Amino acid sequence: MKTVAVLGGGPAGSFAAERLAQAGLRTIIFDEKLAWEKPCGGGLTYRAYHEYPQLLENDTPKKLIYETTLAAPKVGEVRLQLENPLVIYARKDLNGMLLKRAEKAGAEIEKTRVLGIERKENGWRLQTQSGVAEADFCIVATGARNPLREVGTEWSAADTMSALGYYVPESREGIDIQFLPHLEGYIWVFPRAGHLSVGICGKGKPAHALRAQLETYMDERGISRKDATFYSHMLPSLEIAGWKKNRIAGDRWIAVGDAAGLVDPITGEGLYYAMRSGDLASRVVLNDAHAFAAKAAAYRQMVGDEFVADLAFAATLAKRVFLGKFMFSSVPARMVQLARRSPRFRVLMQDLFSGTQSYLDLRSRLLRNLNGSLQGVVMNFFLERVIPKCSSAGL
Repeated sequence: MKTVAVLGGGPAGSFAAERLAQAGLRTIIFDEKLAWEKPCGGGLTYRAYHEYPQLLENDTPKKLIYETTLAAPKVGEVRLQLENPLVIYARKDLNGMLLKRAEKAGAEIEKTRVLGIERKENGWRLQTQSGVAEADFCIVATGARNPLREVGTEWSAADTMSALGYYVPESREGIDIQFLPHLEGYIWVFPRAGHLSVGICGKGKPAHALRAQLETYMDERGISRKDATFYSHMLPSLEIAGWKKNRIAGDRWIAVGDAAGLVDPITGEGLYYAMRSGDLASRVVLNDAHAFAAKAAAYRQMVGDEFVADLAFAATLAKRVFLGKFMFSSVPARMVQLARRSPRFRVLMQDLFSGTQSYLDLRSRLLRNLNGSLQGVVMNFFLERVIPKCSSAGL
């Protein structure tokens, strides 16, 4: 193999490109925007920077957040202290840092749009705004709005969520998460270096309705939209059927990050999965033990073993978490109340925020923590109603 084309310069593509270039392969990143401000919270979990210390150990502006407030209608809020902080970047800064690392490792960067790709006998022919390029292998890191129909995951409207909000020129030290009635999603306020990201993500509602809910929330809490920049985006949020048929690799191509649908259906978090899948993709490409014909299967196996089963189970869990009822109230309301009253539940929530608690093991962990108290009885009833057995994921 001589040349690898990385289609997209976000975290997933940059991560893969850095590893490939370090190993001596000619690696070319094609991206029409390069570093840009993506609409999301932008938080890196402990799992991400523990696995990849360079995400924390750098000079790029960032904020370390040790406090998160969860709120739900009618029950107020609960404040959680995070032993392992979330690390929050402006996405333009994070993307720029990762691109510079890839370039320093030897990757070539072309600021251009890939208009189409054509399979050749020994690789790919890429048509870009700048001309024609050829490659032996493609890493597809084009994001959620992948324009290349031949490669990457395929999903229906039900497999997506809307994300929209504002960049607000204010500052604060903690994260706010607000659950809303009848919404498979939530409102967030994330403090970044230089501004707040105040947004909403959700499924099953049109964008104008989500925007109205967000603006009502901002008005009620005195978060001004004056001089704020509006944004909107689409995120993958695969249903169980979407995970079963998810197309993440094929003959001489591998999809990573959003282009592979690798986003948490509950939190909407995709940064860790983007970078981790980029890392795994580079390992498969570089492993000469895998012939070209076997690389797709090897990548599917690696990604499946690490997190696809967990994310697929989260898709089953999501509707119960956001839309379910428990003891005459919503599940988010009961979660806030349990976190307020139970130290064990607060620790569990903290581990979910840090990325160290899997969804597949959530039920067994709760069972291990039960005791004969009234609180234990309530918790047992909670998990029976809210957390299905893992086999229900159907994978």
